[in-house]
Amino acid sequence: MIKEDNPELQATPQRPPEAPVGVPFADFNLPPELLQGLHDSGYERCTLIQEKAIPLGLAGKDVAGEAQTGTGKTAAFLVPIFDRLAREKDRRPGGPSVLIISPTRELALQIMQDAEDIGRHLDLKMLAVFGGVDYRKQAEALRDGVDLVAATPGRLIDYMKQGIFDPRGVKYLVIDEADRLFDMGFVDDLRWVLRRLPKYQQRQSMLFSATLGWRVSEITYEFMNLPTRVSVVPNTKTVSQVTQEMYHCSATEKLNLLLGLLKKEDWSRVMIFTNTKRVVDMLTFKLKAHGLPAEGISGDLTQPKRMALMEQFKKGKLKILVATNVAARGLHIEDVSHVINFDVPADPEDYVHRIGRTARAGAVGKAITLCCDEYATHLPYVEEYLAAKIPVVFADEDMFLPDDTPNYRRPYRPAREGRDGQRGRDGRSGGRGGGGRPRSGDKPASRSRSRRPRKSGGA
Repeated sequence: MIKEDNPELQATPQRPPEAPVGVPFADFNLPPELLQGLHDSGYERCTLIQEKAIPLGLAGKDVAGEAQTGTGKTAAFLVPIFDRLAREKDRRPGGPSVLIISPTRELALQIMQDAEDIGRHLDLKMLAVFGGVDYRKQAEALRDGVDLVAATPGRLIDYMKQGIFDPRGVKYLVIDEADRLFDMGFVDDLRWVLRRLPKYQQRQSMLFSATLGWRVSEITYEFMNLPTRVSVVPNTKTVSQVTQEMYHCSATEKLNLLLGLLKKEDWSRVMIFTNTKRVVDMLTFKLKAHGLPAEGISGDLTQPKRMALMEQFKKGKLKILVATNVAARGLHIEDVSHVINFDVPADPEDYVHRIGRTARAGAVGKAITLCCDEYATHLPYVEEYLAAKIPVVFADEDMFLPDDTPNYRRPYRPAREGRDGQRGRDGRSGGRGGGGRPRSGDKPASRSRSRRPRKSGGA
């Protein structure tokens, strides 16, 4: 249950006068090794969520934090955990003593990279555990001993069932993007893991989420020790540094308009979001055919390939990244000048997370949405969630560039089994056209059975 009755521990959205926004990390009396790691990683002053959560974490309190994406939640839980690890004189190396649970592989990897940066001067072994990469290699690393594990639920459960990951030594638990764990159907997996950890009185727990609704609050009541709620929720859902625009067009014109926008806009690095994996593949094919430096990321791509593409995009070697919502949360990529919603998302929160990939760390950015007849029914829910209208811009005829490239034909892809992003469409189990688990009794279709012909063509 979230603590509401103790004024000494209850954090409010209004900052106290003695702790102004932007308080230096040096004011927290952190160990020199941790301060040096923060300095080397570019952390000098706190964001609002860090300013509110870090003192509670340093005091050993459980925390339930609510803040938007891109507000620095990762450092808000890493700093107090690293402080306590650095001060433990009887710490047994290779516990592991820290478990961080996240909904996606990309977020687990991002957390691990941030942890390695901030804790570079601490004697800690860290490991990211997620599906899609070498199972034996991760298992061997766990057996050799690690201090911190950032994991997705599926692979973590596999290692726990085999006795490779021992949860009994966990002293610090973090649940990141808790609302997303619910949205992706991982709540049962999460509860399975939490029931096997030490009792909440024997560990410190922190939970962070974009929203702290009743579903997430139930987790805090059952598995946390009266956490203090820290809420940093602005009046608007999106940051003011993002310029938002929307174009109305037909579904058949979207590709032509996208090509015109990429020619018109002064962009340096672009993320294009779609609702389906098929459109990711089609757009990547078409943009490459027009000589544009684009690659696509979706749930069908192998994890090593996804990691390699993300690294290229972060370093600026890749200029255009086409993705489903698998890349919409938790990824910190600097200097993304434009985000383009090729499709209006079905979930209004996904709109906020998508455009949150630009204008990060005080920078400015632009978000452009293409609203077609196919997904126009999603728009009212997005604008209701934003409590604002997205400004509409009208496209001139010369902005619709012709597409004379070959038609895209989708390659055949057999269904795959797996967890953590391999369940059907971008994390959901089953589903038409996805790579979900086959149901018991399913048999391969006979060649003689009739099939609906595949459509070919452009956008």
